Amino acid sequence: MKANEASEVNTTEAATQHSKESEGMQMTLETLGQLERRLHVAVPKAQIEGEVQKRLENLAKTVKIAGFRPGHVPIKMIAQQYGPQVRSDVISDTVQASLNDAIRTQNLRVAGYPRIEATQDAAEDQFAFSAVFEVYPEIKIGELNAVTIERPVAEVTPADVDHTIEILRKQRARYEPALRGGQARDFAIILGEGKMLPAFETALAGMSAGEKKTFSLVFPADYHGREVAGKTAQFDMTVKSVAEPHLPAVDEDFSRNFGIASGSLEELRSEIAGNLRVELQRKVEGVLKDQVMKALQTTCQTVVPKSLVEMEARSLYERAAAELKNRGVKVEELDMSADTFRPQAEERVAFSLILNELVRLNELQARPDQIRALVEEAAQSFEQPDAVIRWHYEKPERLNEYEVRAVERNVIDWALARARVVERPTPFKELMEPAKAPAAGAGAAVSA
Repeated sequence: MKANEASEVNTTEAATQHSKESEGMQMTLETLGQLERRLHVAVPKAQIEGEVQKRLENLAKTVKIAGFRPGHVPIKMIAQQYGPQVRSDVISDTVQASLNDAIRTQNLRVAGYPRIEATQDAAEDQFAFSAVFEVYPEIKIGELNAVTIERPVAEVTPADVDHTIEILRKQRARYEPALRGGQARDFAIILGEGKMLPAFETALAGMSAGEKKTFSLVFPADYHGREVAGKTAQFDMTVKSVAEPHLPAVDEDFSRNFGIASGSLEELRSEIAGNLRVELQRKVEGVLKDQVMKALQTTCQTVVPKSLVEMEARSLYERAAAELKNRGVKVEELDMSADTFRPQAEERVAFSLILNELVRLNELQARPDQIRALVEEAAQSFEQPDAVIRWHYEKPERLNEYEVRAVERNVIDWALARARVVERPTPFKELMEPAKAPAAGAGAAVSA
């Protein structure tokens, strides 16, 4: 992970070219807290008025107004028509340029976005404002030699491949009318999938097409529909149809359906095993990453800027809300806000700051060959790997995800080389955290 790229004011341009708008600028820096600062900036009004006049004169050379030839429009008319917008633009540019120059001069690393405030008691010949912001904290990297990290050791077995094939069969199940089943109003469910409340599925189990039932159900107190949470509801139900699943045979046609042109089952099993090994490697990396993250947060000392936490919490909330909306959940009915994600956001920001400092101090940046290897690894799951690789390299931003993963691997390797690592044999299924086994009688599709 990277610390929020957009969270630091960009002062590169200001550092290389002192802007004309900031000439004659005065500044003072006030410390408000451990990380919070207020920067007071004052710029001569004459400087602003001069820039306004210059822009109006340039505008007069090209602007077209009925009754006048281009370049012959009176400057007074230009000022009347365009003056307010030009002045607004100049003030905005002056604030940005002055702030960048002040930050560069004071050698500040700004976290988040400054809050600009107007200064009411400024001198008559000055345009003044203040910017309130947080600065990046100092980070003290601790020692990891007393930390123990468990590395899961697992392998993909033939039984794991068999289990995956069964999942694929269920995904392609064909449902045919049956004499048993159960569900609710004018839509179909599959008993045992866990998509309905357990008490609801229990009431439906064993029912047949045409059968009716009335039953009561108490909704859990934490049910997502707040209007019914903790309340008792009565259901009057009629089962319209019941169907049971018929799984496809594991044969050459089944293999071809998954892109194996030859229909070879051995080739299918080999491809599944390869994909499972990739998933296993990512899972192991995730387990190690979580332990390294906790170890670094425990051993390193830093103060997390509130502004970065706010930004990260808002980002997490928006992503979660979009995902829930795509699933058909009414987000407005949930007791969820950016505050819900604040603890997670604080952890993520702290880890990002620590990670970036580790990368800087130990030169753990992603190498081009590492990024390439990750792209090639991901491309192998597609029918045309070379085309996928070319697509990623067409635009640099498409490589961002792989650059982040490469950096994380470097940091994990750095930490493992310093901590005490203990290998823990782990079954593949346990490591991958499979879903709970279906309840008895699962598999019947019911339309009620």
